[in-house]
Amino acid sequence: MNNLTPQIAGAFLMLAFINNTIAQVGIGIPTTQIHPSAKLEVSSTTQGFLPPRMTESERNAIASPAAGLMVFCTNCGQGGEWQGFNGSQWRSLASTPVVAETAIIGTQVWATKNLDVATYRDGTPIPEITTNAAWAALTTGAWCWYDNDSATYAATYGRLYNWYAVAGIWNEASNMDVAQRKQLAPAGYHIPTDVEWTALADALGGYYSAGGALKETGTSHWASPNFGATNSSGFTGLPGGTRYSTGSFSGDPFIGSVYWSSVQGSTRDLHSGDGYFGSNLNIDSKFGFSVRCLRD
Repeated sequence: MNNLTPQIAGAFLMLAFINNTIAQVGIGIPTTQIHPSAKLEVSSTTQGFLPPRMTESERNAIASPAAGLMVFCTNCGQGGEWQGFNGSQWRSLASTPVVAETAIIGTQVWATKNLDVATYRDGTPIPEITTNAAWAALTTGAWCWYDNDSATYAATYGRLYNWYAVAGIWNEASNMDVAQRKQLAPAGYHIPTDVEWTALADALGGYYSAGGALKETGTSHWASPNFGATNSSGFTGLPGGTRYSTGSFSGDPFIGSVYWSSVQGSTRDLHSGDGYFGSNLNIDSKFGFSVRCLRD
């Protein structure tokens, strides 16, 4: 301090005082009444706290994130979600992510929208795959928008997943070891088994009549004619389109919807042209279909 002017010395002393005060008390914006458990307190009844907003790829580009780092991921979850880094991976800050409204059908409680998440339940990212060759080569989980067109399909129809994502196969090791697999459905929900899909159909009079009871009415989303659609179940089935195992997409996404079962190769489907609720076996795991969750 001997060689500093009085003004500069005074400024250093003031900074030292402020730093010492902050270290002991904390920062209040704009309040000075800081809770003793906090180092930073923001007080407002008209505005909120806005964390950094970024895409999943931008978040992943953060070098050596600190445990506790928080961001808002704009293209994660259902329309974006708050996430924190726990020291090893990014996790959603929502303890129970919202799947959708639900419908009680028989003894089951079903989500009324197709699944739309870009991470497994523990926050591990599921890669979005857009190119046909990369999709066709997959043996691990992935998702896509129909025709890679989020502007048209993201808000209403949900994502398409291969069966590896349904099974929680997130890397090659988990492909061989079931114990290492993750959960695709958010907490409180699961991917329905083949038996549970059958119970849904039985509650609505069987496969020949269940389709109409499951489909959303009208042609706002379904191709015309949307035969037999009553949505009497409240399931609000929507067309979702298909991505083939080759990576190409079905020609018209509005004529049908296929839903994965948790059982490999097993699916259920709805069609605009009939009221039938179809059942299929031995479907290639590389196909991209919709997912509808069932409450635990």
